[in-house]
Amino acid sequence: MKVSIDQSKCIACGSCVAVCPEVFELKQDGTVDVKDEWKGKEVPAELQDKVQEAHDICPATAIVIEE
Repeated sequence: MKVSIDQSKCIACGSCVAVCPEVFELKQDGTVDVKDEWKGKEVPAELQDKVQEAHDICPATAIVIEE
């Protein structure tokens, strides 16, 4: 699975960071994004459930998962 955030939808609530800080981060400019180390790359199997949970609870449906 690969993950990204649709910045046009993101409201920077930080719920994804709370659920999966290994993959998502709150940047200094106040936005939320996928950490650079995971951009365009496969998320390890041990983190995929947490990424899916972050996706499921995102109030703005901004998290995009590609299988």
